[in-house]
Amino acid sequence: MADRTPAPRQDVCVVGAGPAGSLVAHRLASAGYDVTVLEAGPRFDGDREERMERAIRPDRGDVWEMGGQRDAFSASGEQFYPLNAARVKGVGGSTLHWQGMVMRLHEADFAGGLPNDDPAWPLDYEDLRPYYAEAERALGVAGSSENPFAPPREEPHPMPAFEPSYSDSLFAEACERLGIATHAVPNARNSEGYDGRSACVGYGTCQPVCPSGAKYSADNHAEKAEDEGARIVDRAPVQRLETDGEGRVEAAVYATPDGEEHRQPAREFVLAAGGVEIPRLLLLSRSTDHPDGLANSSGAVGRYFMEHLFAGAGGTLDRETRQNHVGFITSESHQFYDDPGQVVERDGETVVPAAGDEPLSPIKLEFLNYAGPSPVELAVDADDWGDSLLSDLRDAYGNHVAMGGLVGQPPRAENRVTLDTETTDDHGNPAPDIQWSWGPRAKRTLSRANEVQTAVLDELGAEIGWTAGPESTGPAFHHMGTTRMGTDPSESVVNPRLRTHDVANLWVASSSVFPTAGSMNPTLTIAALALKCADHLDERL
Repeated sequence: MADRTPAPRQDVCVVGAGPAGSLVAHRLASAGYDVTVLEAGPRFDGDREERMERAIRPDRGDVWEMGGQRDAFSASGEQFYPLNAARVKGVGGSTLHWQGMVMRLHEADFAGGLPNDDPAWPLDYEDLRPYYAEAERALGVAGSSENPFAPPREEPHPMPAFEPSYSDSLFAEACERLGIATHAVPNARNSEGYDGRSACVGYGTCQPVCPSGAKYSADNHAEKAEDEGARIVDRAPVQRLETDGEGRVEAAVYATPDGEEHRQPAREFVLAAGGVEIPRLLLLSRSTDHPDGLANSSGAVGRYFMEHLFAGAGGTLDRETRQNHVGFITSESHQFYDDPGQVVERDGETVVPAAGDEPLSPIKLEFLNYAGPSPVELAVDADDWGDSLLSDLRDAYGNHVAMGGLVGQPPRAENRVTLDTETTDDHGNPAPDIQWSWGPRAKRTLSRANEVQTAVLDELGAEIGWTAGPESTGPAFHHMGTTRMGTDPSESVVNPRLRTHDVANLWVASSSVFPTAGSMNPTLTIAALALKCADHLDERL
């Protein structure tokens, strides 16, 4: 029964109600502007405990209702890309089920300069530094300043860091013997009451559901934006952007569940629908004035799709590890981020040799405290009951251990998002086609991460049972690079102020503007860029 008819001409129309769109909407509505947000998915109100229960059942289905023709996609590249496995369409976006780790990119990430034509960002860490601090306050980040490899900070995190898990302490001892530093992870979840939300109560179901609300999700800022007067229209997928023939967007055309199409006019438009749907919408908006798609005179729309690849290894110990007591990562090592090829020694003996001269991407190492099955997962899948079930649980649970890590891909023009005219969504629009490959540098870096992880697990005394590396990896579901930022309109889509080069009133707030990927989880940088974009829009309006 929601009113999904268009509002009168708005100051700003935002496409997407994930973290970027919700932060932009809140900032601009708070400044007194008329703001409408068009979100393709629904609102998920008041049912998170039911979704948590569904998430732990073997027949859970998709907890956040992804799939079907609405979410059709293709993956025609060298590697299959499982797009719907970890995205959410709805108010809050993928922060409804994200892990919640929020790191700043390193200063070196902005510099570029690696082989294969890695471009420098058209801004540096100092440009984004105040927005990082603001984003940490907005999301509510629990962290510490003990990480010796992190970039400089101007103030402590808003909340103290979470204590290391029990298995973290086991890893810390092994790493200390190898000369590898461990440190706390900044998390966008409350270690104490913050912003009207409770402290984490340890459900342990952080992915895919935080029923307590202790973990930040962008529906928080969507609600704040509405409190300031913004209008959020759910189940309103934008079909195309219409231009006025003079280089400006005139209206966003969106569909509603009743089968109608509407036009939402505005002075300025912000695309905040993620690294796949943003280039898709720009390509769907081709016209006689923009035959190659909107904002695509460079030909870069959809190109340079980047991901973080997962590196991991795990196995079992002959002692208790207390896995699945926490549900999220509390310790990492960034020692191999700026210097991934360094040697690892113990007592003067080389444990991991130097990597050699071939270039590597940064490596972010993670110590997982949810390795192996949880007792709940074992129980709901079991056929036994009573003492027999208890015996099986005791045998299968409690001695697993694992490490993970992220490796960023360099930008490659052949990795891209295009339109598949033979596969259509529920409105007859071509679906996105992800053409994805890994490349030699990413594979070398995965092997390097596995070398370090294996050394740590061997030092720990683990019996290694699995490895995720160059031939058996997968994505972290961080979509980056498809509307890259730059100063040259012939090679990039948006400028350093996040406005498209070609269209005077069209802005992009997303990881799609990243020129390079780094190897840090991208959401804090997305939030910082969204706040920067909102500031520039405020100046313009």
